Amino acid sequence: MTFLDILNKNPITFDDFKRLLSKEGADNIEALAQRSHQLTKKHFGKTIQLYAPIYLSNECNNQCVYCGFNSKVSEKRISLTVDQAYDEAKVLSKMGFKHILLVSGEKKETISVDYLKKLVSKLRGLFSSISIEIYPMTEEEYIELFAAGVDGLTIYQEVYDREIYKKVHPAGPKSDYDFRFDTPERGGTAGFYRINIGYLLGLGDWFSETLALAKHAEYLQKKFWQSQVSISFPRLKGSSVSDLQLTQMICALRIFLPKAGLVLSTREQAELRDNLIPLGITQMSAASRTSPGAYSIDAPSSSQFPVSDLRTLSEVAAAITAKGYEPVFKDWDSNFIML
Repeated sequence: MTFLDILNKNPITFDDFKRLLSKEGADNIEALAQRSHQLTKKHFGKTIQLYAPIYLSNECNNQCVYCGFNSKVSEKRISLTVDQAYDEAKVLSKMGFKHILLVSGEKKETISVDYLKKLVSKLRGLFSSISIEIYPMTEEEYIELFAAGVDGLTIYQEVYDREIYKKVHPAGPKSDYDFRFDTPERGGTAGFYRINIGYLLGLGDWFSETLALAKHAEYLQKKFWQSQVSISFPRLKGSSVSDLQLTQMICALRIFLPKAGLVLSTREQAELRDNLIPLGITQMSAASRTSPGAYSIDAPSSSQFPVSDLRTLSEVAAAITAKGYEPVFKDWDSNFIML
């Protein structure tokens, strides 16, 4: 079967997906991109849903070697009170955001379940969708947060290779590979409508890590078919994963999992983000700040990662429009489905 024959199959097999990720895929990147564009337009239309993160705390009990929140790094640490976090949220609400992602380092004693429930109860009147990217929790804790108004979960395995995982997570609760790996499933069982996974590009072998990610996402889609399963592409600054490989990965995943959401953050440069809009991306962050209090408090502290796309929300929206796409601030309302 020729490469072009694979592109015209629906659906493709996992072995077909491997070919899309191979050198053969790189050599046919234009055809790959065109097919990815067609499938994205078919399933999602010409829209890009926009969101912003709110960092609640940079305190962390882990010692991840790649992260600015590493507990051994001597940087200023800040944890927002519920009222301070609400002030951050009001800034984003005034900008026009309706989807937010609550993010923190992994320090459960600081950002507790009770803290999150109190905060979410205040935020529900401002936003249509509230997701979390916190530490892995139990199913029971996720059920509590879902009942409070959290509808989405983002959790990255960081790296699927167990040996590399052990090396880059030498200490802290995050060193438990299996508990982290099972987190999306606990979130899906708890009822979250959005489940977003990914790995940190640059820690392991790009090809094998992407295969593992695809299998993981496929499993979650089948088990939690009522949820929107999405994939993010966080790439380490200076990573050996090239722009071409990132593009190939996005297009191949779109063809293998045509209904999956594909998310791109402000880690990437503005020009690359704009160029990837027609090729499979369905959701983008904008105007992101990655340290606690950065939207409303003049108190510099350590960031989780450097932001590369520094444009304002209106500038990002204009760039999306210039590509012939529609920037979407609200694509659903939880009031229609939450009891």
